[in-house]
Amino acid sequence: MNLTARQREILEFIEQQLRERGLPPTRADIVAHFGFASPNAAQCHLQALARHGAIELRPNQARGIVPAGADSRASALSLPVIGRVAAGTPVLAVENHDDEIRLDGSAFRPAPDYALRVEGDSMIEAGIFDRDLLLVHRSPEARSGQIVVARLGDEVTVKRLRRRGRGTWLDPANQRLEPIRVTAADDFAIEGLGVGVIRTRLD
Repeated sequence: MNLTARQREILEFIEQQLRERGLPPTRADIVAHFGFASPNAAQCHLQALARHGAIELRPNQARGIVPAGADSRASALSLPVIGRVAAGTPVLAVENHDDEIRLDGSAFRPAPDYALRVEGDSMIEAGIFDRDLLLVHRSPEARSGQIVVARLGDEVTVKRLRRRGRGTWLDPANQRLEPIRVTAADDFAIEGLGVGVIRTRLD
C-alpha cells in the first residue's frame, strides 16, 4: 500500500484509538491530534486512505472511520450506542440510537449487544462515570452483586443488583445515594448485564 508518511501516521492513530478506547476518532479528534488548520485537511487524508483501501468511510456517522479488514474479523462487533431511553420504549428501539461503535468482541465475556451512555454519578465508585459507555449483554437474569441495566417503571437505570432472601435492591456505587428497594408492586425488569466500560471523558 503506497501511503505517504502522514497518511500512515493517521492510519496508526485510528488503529490506536480503536485499541485503547474501542472507538474510532472523529474528524475533529484527528484535526486536534495532528494540528491541522482545518477539518478539510483531515478529510483529504481520510479520503486518500479510503481510495487506497486502508479504511472505509461510512457516511452520516460521527465516528464512521473503519480500518480495512475490520468487517472480516470474526470477533469484530458493531454495537448501537443507546442515549437517554424514551419512557416506555424498549432499550434497543431505533429512536434511542445515538451512534454506533466497533470493538473486539473477544475481549468481553459474555459479548456485549449494545453500549449505553451513562448519565449521572450514581456508579462512580464502580469506575463508571457520567457520559461513559457501559457495554451491555442483553439478559433478563442476573446474580446478586452484578452491575445491571434495569427498567423500573418508565425509567432505565444502571445499578448493582442485590438480593437478600425475597428482597431485591438496586444499589448505587456512590455513598451519597440511597439504595432503591424493588417491591412486588413495581414494574421491574432486568434488561442486561454490564460487561465493560469505555471511558469517553479524559478529565
